[in-house]
Amino acid sequence: MTDEREKLTWEQFGEASRDIARDIIATGFEPEVVVAIARGGLLPAGAIAYALGVKSCGALNVEFYTGVGTVLEAPEVLPPALDIDFLSGKRVLLVDDVADSGRTLALAVQLLRDRGADMRSVTIYTKPGSIARPDFAWKETDLWIDFPWSWQGTVTTGAEAS
Repeated sequence: MTDEREKLTWEQFGEASRDIARDIIATGFEPEVVVAIARGGLLPAGAIAYALGVKSCGALNVEFYTGVGTVLEAPEVLPPALDIDFLSGKRVLLVDDVADSGRTLALAVQLLRDRGADMRSVTIYTKPGSIARPDFAWKETDLWIDFPWSWQGTVTTGAEAS
């Protein structure tokens, strides 16, 4: 196993968000609501919502990854619950940071489609082995990704590692 990683900088994140917004606009899809898959999709969803001028935003809390390369048996929806019924008949843009295995994305897409949302999905990155492919993605990589908002890990009450 290699230690090589894909490193996304804040500047690249800004470029990726605007590139994705341009791709969405080019298709004619005009979302009424942007829904983030929390936590990884929160910052990308906010940036893309700003780029598209969409003010109605929400989050669907899904847990799957518990650490680098460690996952639950299946993705789980966590509280607080998103008002999914509100999304029925709406044009919804679902946003996450990466479609790695694709299982989280597949679960979220199915939840929204089951409620009658006219939806498209977006990730900044996709992995070659993902079982779900987003409608829009910025880049594909098979490396572990260091996102600027999460690569340093959790801040604890003890002294931080330098």
